[in-house]
Amino acid sequence: MTAGSSFLTPATIAQAVSLLRDLNGTGVALAGATWISRAPVRCETPPQTYVSLAGISALHEIQVDAEQASIGCLATHARIANALDSCADLRALAMAAGSSATPAIRRMATIGGNLCTTGFAPADLIPPLLVLDAEIEVQNQEGIAIMPVAAFLAQRGDITPTHLVTRIILPRHARRSAHARLTLRQAGEYPVAHVSIAVATGADDTIADAAVAVGAVEATARRWPELEAALVGERPDPDRMKAISASRAGDFTGRDATDAPGWYRERVLPGLVARVFTALAERED
Repeated sequence: MTAGSSFLTPATIAQAVSLLRDLNGTGVALAGATWISRAPVRCETPPQTYVSLAGISALHEIQVDAEQASIGCLATHARIANALDSCADLRALAMAAGSSATPAIRRMATIGGNLCTTGFAPADLIPPLLVLDAEIEVQNQEGIAIMPVAAFLAQRGDITPTHLVTRIILPRHARRSAHARLTLRQAGEYPVAHVSIAVATGADDTIADAAVAVGAVEATARRWPELEAALVGERPDPDRMKAISASRAGDFTGRDATDAPGWYRERVLPGLVARVFTALAERED
């Protein structure tokens, strides 16, 4: 392991976990660095020490089988998009990863960084992880813990300085999923709103089970349980889905920011729901 005054490069997960414990919040794990590189723009004070994870090969791995997908925290958006595109049940994550930011950023940005960055409301990969029932593996000196993604999001600000997210686990189910995002001008921007869905349909082609998650509208992405319940028993027709979601748009309180006001984020949700169901139909296997 090579150490500098502010940059440490552990060779194993155990070494990285030990360093984060010893730093006790004065250092941070460094993944793709796409968020940290813009810290000066946000007028943020940099940490005293960076713990680079780049040399830990296990954290780059993506493994997919019939039971689950296991994604190392350093897997980039581009690699995730390629690895999961043929999996109808996991395609929401592939679509989100493949449309985030720009091609150059997608080759560097990591799923772990997207998960662990607090104060980043439009993080692209959070909505699909929510609808795909993702579990987050976290390690510290005491051992390994696995928690649902929603639970991790609720406490990530408290645990990430001294804990290390090592992988993301996605169970495989008989379902289909898709994702849609909206930007104001161009693809490279952060989304003003984005929606992920995962649905299972019955023999009559009506929705038997639905998961819907919305990101960028509020401070943190979350599921939309009221809409999920309303979709059960319906046919996945985009126009019908738009009408139902329009009646539920008041379930969110949009955040005001420089890119868009809160009311606009709420208003575009029904159209995004229609778009994501259109994408689901177009990519039906």
